[in-house]
Amino acid sequence: MFLCGLTLLPVETKAGMCSNGFDSTNCFRMEEVEPNLSPFLHKLFKEWDDRKARGLFHHDITTCEAKVLPGEHNFVAILIEGRDQKKRPTEFGMNQVLQPFHSEKFNFTKVKPEEVIFRFQETESDSAQYFDGAPPTVSASPSSILINVSPIGYCHVLLIPRVQECLPQRVDRESFLLAMYVAREARNPFFRVGYNSLGAFATINHLHFQAYYLKVQYPVEKAPTEKLTVIGNGVSISQLVQYPVSGFVFEGGSSLEDLSHVVSNACIFLQESNRPYNVLISESGKRVFLLLQCYAEKQTSGKASQEFLDMRINPAVWELGGHLVLKRRKDYDEASEATLCRFLVEASLSEAEFQELKCCVLEFLASASPEK
Repeated sequence: MFLCGLTLLPVETKAGMCSNGFDSTNCFRMEEVEPNLSPFLHKLFKEWDDRKARGLFHHDITTCEAKVLPGEHNFVAILIEGRDQKKRPTEFGMNQVLQPFHSEKFNFTKVKPEEVIFRFQETESDSAQYFDGAPPTVSASPSSILINVSPIGYCHVLLIPRVQECLPQRVDRESFLLAMYVAREARNPFFRVGYNSLGAFATINHLHFQAYYLKVQYPVEKAPTEKLTVIGNGVSISQLVQYPVSGFVFEGGSSLEDLSHVVSNACIFLQESNRPYNVLISESGKRVFLLLQCYAEKQTSGKASQEFLDMRINPAVWELGGHLVLKRRKDYDEASEATLCRFLVEASLSEAEFQELKCCVLEFLASASPEK
């Protein structure tokens, strides 16, 4: 559980996205959609709404058009015109998954104080404890949750583990477990936590996860899977089938810590092998998707299709999961499942590349797993 330092303001809680399609006029009324929020989400939504009321975001996500596309997958498309021009620029090369932290470049110690929603640390208590008006130095280096100033969904936030330690964008077991705890604390399947490695469209080289609320099932969450193996602590590993992106699905284990340990081991193996990847923590931490891609490599090597380069889609975790941000009116109006499937296939590994990497990942995880 978490010890949270919060400064709560008396603001009205608004919106989330509806489950059956989207209507920007009435889909952002959170208490109507989710009357029984967990204490964590209730406070998080209230603080996010306060920052929205203060005008801290680059655009108003509640006015953006969004729709579910017909077809097998039901991709979700949202139009945020010019989002790529308003975002903080990427300040590192896209060809290396592991790169050192550089303090002179933008990092999350440089955000405006009002972008910080709250700071927290883990406790031994069995129940969450919240303290209004707690100072920012609750611990030596507390973790923080910040607003994402360029949101793509309701309550789009950034989780920064041990922010003052200035960790580069690389998964370690402790930080990944923290992200899993946040997903569990939300106690809501529509609040997902995501991670983008360098080379897989992370834009800041300072360790961070993302999360937001979207009241619709992601296409990747509905995709069929094929079980590959169960490793020593009871964690089941499957692969996605009949989905345009290659990837693994992890679930089970005797505890959330067991599941987190296996997934973080896989992430560590990939990043040390210079393999870009994205992670989606789903179902309040009960299910984790590890998605593999090579789109940045294709961009830099000149192998990416001009059609998709013109669309300026950055296939980070949300896009690979089936929630795609489109920046041009033309692309949004003409969006179809067939076009987005072709894009995701181009972003993903080929079948041969995935099979080769799958063998390496499973062999590594088996060697790192405790005996049954």
